[in-house]
Amino acid sequence: MFLPIGDFPNPRSTPWVNYLLMGANVAVWLLVSLPLSAARPDLHDPLLLEYLYEIGVRGAVPAQAVLDQLSAYDLFVFKYGFRPAEFSLITLFTSLFLHGSWMHLLGNMLFLWIFGNNVEHRLGAAGYLMAYLGAGVAATLFFALFVPGSQTPLIGASGAISGVLGFYFLWFPKNMVKVFIFLFPFIVTTVLVPARLVLGFYLVLDNLLPFLLTRGGAESGVAHGAHIGGFIAGLALGWGMERVPGLNLWRGERSYRKEVARSQAREASGQGLAALIHRHLGEGRPRQAADLYLGLEHRQERAALAADDVLDIGDYLLSVGRDDLALPVFRRFIAERPGDDRVDRAFLGAGLALSRHPRHITSAYQYFLQALEAARSEEVREQARRHLRAIEQLTRRTRDADA
Repeated sequence: MFLPIGDFPNPRSTPWVNYLLMGANVAVWLLVSLPLSAARPDLHDPLLLEYLYEIGVRGAVPAQAVLDQLSAYDLFVFKYGFRPAEFSLITLFTSLFLHGSWMHLLGNMLFLWIFGNNVEHRLGAAGYLMAYLGAGVAATLFFALFVPGSQTPLIGASGAISGVLGFYFLWFPKNMVKVFIFLFPFIVTTVLVPARLVLGFYLVLDNLLPFLLTRGGAESGVAHGAHIGGFIAGLALGWGMERVPGLNLWRGERSYRKEVARSQAREASGQGLAALIHRHLGEGRPRQAADLYLGLEHRQERAALAADDVLDIGDYLLSVGRDDLALPVFRRFIAERPGDDRVDRAFLGAGLALSRHPRHITSAYQYFLQALEAARSEEVREQARRHLRAIEQLTRRTRDADA
């Protein structure tokens, strides 16, 4: 048995929404699933006849045989689970909080507990809740594409949690996952495994291959298609939030001298923005250069600037405490100029902007690791190492204090 039991590093913030989602799933199981599982169905319930018909009960079947195998929870799942053949907006969401067994529930909650806190830390409470539910809906619809006529209810939080795993796979590539290995009596131990290796195993071996071998899930009791759909949704949403300005969830001020920047950009259009920004920097007017750069809305305009000028603007914003504005400058540089020799400075700058805020310390750790890998100068390499050591020491002190 190979079972993930934790990950590193973890944010210092409390993932309240993640705890709320876990609590909601457990509460539904304890207050709804368990009591109804122990109860017999109402023989006068009109849903009972529909259920029996859809699952294929035909002809003379003794009533006692039906009662012995059927619980009130079976009918509840039939009503509130998502059936592809009977599309319902309500069941798209209610199905995410129903589970078929204790093992089903505990497995899902374990993965949510391990991987959800980092993703919530990055998205914030409201963003995380919307991303979780959105990935769950996307997972359910993806599953339904392959079994459109099925009356078998789909239930479970697995699709939504797979979306969380997709975010994690994209945003925390350097994290390590603690895996419990139980091959009794030969091996009983825990090892640290790269997060992307663990999640890649989950996606390909646990889901993609079974999905292909069971004709899209039509011959399986496990909703592999929902897991794959949720994972893809998490990847797509995470990619979009990194690169599409309207989806960027960084909560810094968006309107920093926005009107001034637009006005200056219009006035400078005839002079050449790149040349004007360069001149402002060269003559000791970084604020004016930053105003102009922040007013650029098109990638082509930003591409006309010299790489050093863009990085100098980011460094200036850091120096005056405008981390919220420096971060998108460095992120855009990384996204738009990944092959530039100075991308290591952009990784370092993004890490510095995030490291000043405890809520974003985990994301900062990722950027410092990437700066170390991409470093072209000893100065950048040493700065990245120093900040990585500081975060690791802080994490150890926090863990010791909690213990």
